[in-house]
Amino acid sequence: MRPPSTTVDESVPADARVHRSAEAAIDGLEQQFSIRRDDHRHAPGVVVRADAVRDVLGFLREKAGFDHLSCVTAQQYADRYETIYHLKRYDDPTTELSVVVPTPLGEPTSESAAPVFPTAGWHEREAYDLIGIEYEDHPDLRRLLLPETWQGHPLSKGYDKDRPQIVPYTENANPIQDDDRAGDTLHLNIGPHHPATHGVLHLEVTLDGEQVVDVEPDIGYIHRCEEQMCQTKTYRHQIMPYPDRWDWGGAGLLNEWAYARTAELLADIDVPEYAQIVRTMAAELSRMLSHFLAVGAYALDVIGDFTATFMYAIRDRERVQNILEDLTGQRLMFNYFRLGGVVWDLPEPREEFFEQVYDFVDDLPERLAEYHDLLTGNEVLQIRTVDTGVLPAETAKAYGCTGPVARGSGVDYDLRRDDPYGYYDELEWDVITQSDGDNFARLLVRLREIEQSARIVEQCVELLEDWPESERDIQANVPRTLKPDDDTEVYRAVEAAKGELGIYIRADGTETPARFKIRGPSFSHLQAFPEMTRGGYIPDLIATLGSLDTIMGEVDR
Repeated sequence: MRPPSTTVDESVPADARVHRSAEAAIDGLEQQFSIRRDDHRHAPGVVVRADAVRDVLGFLREKAGFDHLSCVTAQQYADRYETIYHLKRYDDPTTELSVVVPTPLGEPTSESAAPVFPTAGWHEREAYDLIGIEYEDHPDLRRLLLPETWQGHPLSKGYDKDRPQIVPYTENANPIQDDDRAGDTLHLNIGPHHPATHGVLHLEVTLDGEQVVDVEPDIGYIHRCEEQMCQTKTYRHQIMPYPDRWDWGGAGLLNEWAYARTAELLADIDVPEYAQIVRTMAAELSRMLSHFLAVGAYALDVIGDFTATFMYAIRDRERVQNILEDLTGQRLMFNYFRLGGVVWDLPEPREEFFEQVYDFVDDLPERLAEYHDLLTGNEVLQIRTVDTGVLPAETAKAYGCTGPVARGSGVDYDLRRDDPYGYYDELEWDVITQSDGDNFARLLVRLREIEQSARIVEQCVELLEDWPESERDIQANVPRTLKPDDDTEVYRAVEAAKGELGIYIRADGTETPARFKIRGPSFSHLQAFPEMTRGGYIPDLIATLGSLDTIMGEVDR
């Protein structure tokens, strides 16, 4: 566990410290800027002028320590547009602040936050693309998910969904053809359908010989407007099947928990302790599903190891999938979590289920030793991954990186410990970090995190074995129809397999959300990808992309 900071007064309760810290930041803003306070359910909020965005965000980052721009949410009301910058601290994500920037309907324009937080670049491009808000002095304000020729903004009011769209094919130009760096360069398209891209991702790469001069990820190929789909579904049952589809690598249960955590806070739902343990066990099994696939696919990417490492990873992954199939009834789209708990209890006979889990975790140390022999001890893999794809810690923070990508750069940040939920704070486990920030470090983090997930699963099973039958409550008493109060809003996140997966919901008094925003960790990691690849070589680029373990379902949504 992280040692307490020497500047923290431990005599003050944690909730009071968080509140006091955020209030101190707001007091500082009130002294320097023209702001007003705003009520947000999950965090204090301030409303700032559209021409003061960079000054306010710069103050909060440099003077108040808010160095993590977790998410940017854009939305349209009947009388205005609005951008919300969700700020946290990497050293304490429970200290949160929402910076709200309203703009008029006739002129939805505000300052860009990208010069202060580079991660805002893609978030604001998405807001422009889907909502229609423009950001002055943005370094590259173009559509992000939709083609440049698209007419209208799909999440804005009055959008004509029946309007025909023409998307012409135009040959991709060299993105730096007018740049002094261009010289004698080659423009290379990788993807969108290529094994190295792990899904429908298009990389526009500019090469000088074999050296990467520039790379631009082109996303949106499977964009389905999942946020808008969730806005048409009811809180209680209809939204929960969607999160599984954001990550088909096996981490669907973690995504379900992100929605559950947000909606439960919005609707004041308490989850029984027994259900929290079941959730924690299921989530860590789901994390192992994702990490096994990441490790196996990485061996295939970097050293072409199909017959040993990849097949070993798939075999071990199948063992986890068999456990989760017995628990949830599904192998991929689990739909096991419910608001207030889980859909049903452990399978009967319970003893056989527990034995199946114990057999797996008991065998795991020997299995992981083989992975290390085949991968981390492999000289060819070391040559391809050590000191390649380097992501310094401060760059990782600037781009909002989280999860194994950030922890591989030495950023000691894990929401399971730092913003506890479920049963994590009652169990013994460690947050894994590596300081080198290269491709090798990110591989090591995932392999060691599998060990920690097994520790958590084993402790959960020990608790569930001894839990009195009369107290096995799997769900809270949740109303049949949920209608949270009008204009209440919540942003909450969990530590998913790829990193921080957050969801913002604004209620309007009905049984469906007025705004549903998804913050996927792979979205931020892919934005940082060019910083990690410039100056490297094509093999380094492929190894770096694989080390990010991106999943396009949560990138495109």
